[in-house]
Amino acid sequence: MGDAGEGLIDAEARLQERMDELEEARKVAKDRGPKVDPEHVRQVESLRLAKIELQRQAESTTHEARKNQIGQAIAEIERRLADMNKKK
Repeated sequence: MGDAGEGLIDAEARLQERMDELEEARKVAKDRGPKVDPEHVRQVESLRLAKIELQRQAESTTHEARKNQIGQAIAEIERRLADMNKKK
Protein backbone atom coordinates (compact mmCIF):
# COMPACT_ATOMS: atom_id res chain seq x y z
CA MET A 1 0.00 0.00 0.00
CA GLY A 2 2.88 2.38 0.67
CA ASP A 3 4.26 1.96 -2.84
CA ALA A 4 0.97 2.99 -4.42
CA GLY A 5 0.88 6.17 -2.35
CA GLU A 6 4.42 7.04 -3.37
CA GLY A 7 3.56 6.47 -7.02
CA LEU A 8 0.59 8.81 -6.73
CA ILE A 9 2.73 11.48 -5.10
CA ASP A 10 5.38 11.08 -7.82
CA ALA A 11 2.73 11.38 -10.54
CA GLU A 12 1.35 14.53 -8.94
CA ALA A 13 4.84 16.01 -8.69
CA ARG A 14 5.55 15.26 -12.38
CA LEU A 15 2.20 16.75 -13.35
CA GLN A 16 2.93 19.92 -11.37
CA GLU A 17 6.40 20.19 -12.94
CA ARG A 18 4.90 19.84 -16.41
CA MET A 19 2.28 22.52 -15.65
CA ASP A 20 5.05 24.84 -14.41
CA GLU A 21 7.06 24.21 -17.59
CA LEU A 22 4.06 25.02 -19.77
CA GLU A 23 3.36 28.21 -17.83
CA GLU A 24 6.98 29.30 -18.21
CA ALA A 25 6.86 28.56 -21.95
CA ARG A 26 3.72 30.72 -22.26
CA LYS A 27 5.42 33.60 -20.45
CA VAL A 28 8.49 33.37 -22.69
CA ALA A 29 6.35 33.26 -25.84
CA LYS A 30 4.33 36.26 -24.65
CA ASP A 31 7.49 38.25 -23.90
CA ARG A 32 8.98 37.48 -27.32
CA GLY A 33 6.03 38.91 -29.24
CA PRO A 34 5.95 42.47 -30.54
CA LYS A 35 5.11 45.10 -27.98
CA VAL A 36 1.85 46.88 -28.83
CA ASP A 37 1.15 50.31 -27.41
CA PRO A 38 -2.58 50.32 -26.59
CA GLU A 39 -2.72 54.12 -26.64
CA HIS A 40 -1.27 54.20 -30.16
CA VAL A 41 -3.78 51.59 -31.31
CA ARG A 42 -6.63 53.58 -29.76
CA GLN A 43 -5.55 56.80 -31.45
CA VAL A 44 -5.16 55.17 -34.86
CA GLU A 45 -8.55 53.49 -34.58
CA SER A 46 -10.18 56.75 -33.49
CA LEU A 47 -8.71 58.61 -36.47
CA ARG A 48 -9.71 55.83 -38.83
CA LEU A 49 -13.31 55.92 -37.62
CA ALA A 50 -13.42 59.72 -37.83
CA LYS A 51 -12.18 59.56 -41.42
CA ILE A 52 -14.89 57.05 -42.33
CA GLU A 53 -17.55 59.29 -40.79
CA LEU A 54 -16.27 62.37 -42.61
CA GLN A 55 -16.18 60.50 -45.91
CA ARG A 56 -19.79 59.48 -45.37
CA GLN A 57 -20.70 63.12 -44.66
CA ALA A 58 -18.81 64.28 -47.76
CA GLU A 59 -20.83 61.91 -49.94
CA SER A 60 -24.17 63.15 -48.62
CA THR A 61 -23.58 66.90 -48.32
CA THR A 62 -24.48 69.27 -51.15
CA HIS A 63 -23.19 72.58 -49.79
CA GLU A 64 -19.84 73.42 -51.41
CA ALA A 65 -18.35 75.21 -48.40
CA ARG A 66 -19.15 72.27 -46.14
CA LYS A 67 -17.62 69.85 -48.65
CA ASN A 68 -14.46 71.97 -48.57
CA GLN A 69 -14.36 71.87 -44.75
CA ILE A 70 -14.84 68.11 -44.74
CA GLY A 71 -12.11 67.70 -47.35
CA GLN A 72 -9.70 69.70 -45.21
CA ALA A 73 -10.62 67.65 -42.13
CA ILE A 74 -10.02 64.39 -44.02
CA ALA A 75 -6.64 65.71 -45.22
CA GLU A 76 -5.70 66.56 -41.62
CA ILE A 77 -6.69 63.10 -40.43
CA GLU A 78 -4.63 61.49 -43.19
CA ARG A 79 -1.64 63.66 -42.21
CA ARG A 80 -1.98 62.62 -38.57
CA LEU A 81 -2.27 58.95 -39.51
CA ALA A 82 0.88 59.25 -41.65
CA ASP A 83 2.75 60.91 -38.75
CA MET A 84 1.65 58.18 -36.34
CA ASN A 85 2.81 55.47 -38.75
CA LYS A 86 6.22 57.17 -39.02
CA LYS A 87 6.59 57.30 -35.22
CA LYS A 88 5.66 53.66 -34.91
